[in-house]
Amino acid sequence: MESQQQKDAAAVRVFPPAIPLLTILTGVGLSRLWPIDPGFEFPTPERYWVGGMIVAGAFFGLGLWSVVLFRRTGQSEIPWKPTPQIVERGPFRFTRNPMYLQLVLVCVGVAVILMNFWILILTPVCAWLLQRLAILPEEAYLERKFGDAYLAYKGRVRRWL
Repeated sequence: MESQQQKDAAAVRVFPPAIPLLTILTGVGLSRLWPIDPGFEFPTPERYWVGGMIVAGAFFGLGLWSVVLFRRTGQSEIPWKPTPQIVERGPFRFTRNPMYLQLVLVCVGVAVILMNFWILILTPVCAWLLQRLAILPEEAYLERKFGDAYLAYKGRVRRWL
């Protein structure tokens, strides 16, 4: 029974939120070792508001909404659990990966809050790692499981934006 369930899931072998967390921590560490002076200052209260709005918008508009939609269809947001159906409502109408996009945008928001250019520099690496280690295995699984229905969805909706 266990091996049957393992086959009906994406071969994601990482905990996806760990990737942006490591991105942020690495950016903070690099900033302490080799600070980058951008030559301008983004005032403190404004950068907190802008960065906070990016984080909150990503969390509520992409992450939480996606989790609610998943749970309403009886599935888990955990990528290595079975997917019973393709969700095409809400943020899934304009991105196939709203929860991963949320994680990338949180990196951007935290970079703004901390005025940390290392985090901004590392954010594309975060996105690449998420794509390589989580998104591509999920896509392969969904293509095997749903075939033409998933391929049609892929043709209508972009991976990121």
